[in-house]
Amino acid sequence: MYYFAYGSNLNQKQMKERCPDSKPLFTAVLPNYKLVFVGWSRCWHGGVASIKSYRGERVRGAIYEVTEACLQRLDRYESGYSRLKVTVFGEDDEPIEAITYIKTGQLEDAAPSKEYLAIIQQGLRDWRLF
Repeated sequence: MYYFAYGSNLNQKQMKERCPDSKPLFTAVLPNYKLVFVGWSRCWHGGVASIKSYRGERVRGAIYEVTEACLQRLDRYESGYSRLKVTVFGEDDEPIEAITYIKTGQLEDAAPSKEYLAIIQQGLRDWRLF
């Protein structure tokens, strides 16, 4: 199955640590959503990435091939998030069904920490999205 990463899990090193059996495949776009930083993470000391439905916007990210066991591990790492089935478009503009995560609960905007942003920025470089 496919997992659409858009935040810190774009970072291939972090994703490999969280899901050793995941396979990075290709970049993709999630239409009609935008990237937001919300809530508060004790781990990251700031807001964390999520997506919000927003007509006309798009979120750039990446597709990993994952197993159900990998998703269960991600469920533990992504506490405070829920799985969401989405349709993304890969490099060839073909629709792809994937699982992603969306923040639940407190959804007020919150600035991310520099450390958290650095993890995401490395992920963007990993995928040449930056």
